[in-house]
Amino acid sequence: MRFRATRRLDKVFEVGILLKGLDGLLEVAGGLLLFLIKPESLNHLATTLTQHELVEDPRDFLATNILHSTQHLGGSLIFAAIYLLAHGIVKIVLVWEILHDRFWAYLGLIYLTIGFMIYQSYRFSYSHSISLVLLTVFDGVIVYLTVVEYGKRRHPTERSA
Repeated sequence: MRFRATRRLDKVFEVGILLKGLDGLLEVAGGLLLFLIKPESLNHLATTLTQHELVEDPRDFLATNILHSTQHLGGSLIFAAIYLLAHGIVKIVLVWEILHDRFWAYLGLIYLTIGFMIYQSYRFSYSHSISLVLLTVFDGVIVYLTVVEYGKRRHPTERSA
């Protein structure tokens, strides 16, 4: 039996789940790309892009930070690639299984997303990035919708009563 959205909340859930799946695909693509990029190439690109700005102002905040961050990427690049690949593959599998009404996947998505929300909140304490806040709010909505949908699918007779 395949997931079929019938009510408005079901449709919102379906769109949210499909966005999660798309995000997983993008993470896999990003992880593969990071495996292909050599740290030296990234450093060379950063040097080329910031060279003009640093000639004008050798203490330019953005240019110096970009250049500094690319000079210490070796192991970080591999970690980021593995992280993105693993996270993306897990998301894709969970979304696929939810769309095919595998109940274990609902719980997997709920717990995985809550775990990432905790991690994102921790990262926010360092970065103060508004995008992390928005991602965490989106993930919270996905958790809520997944809990509601899981409850409806687990006890379908209570829904019709």
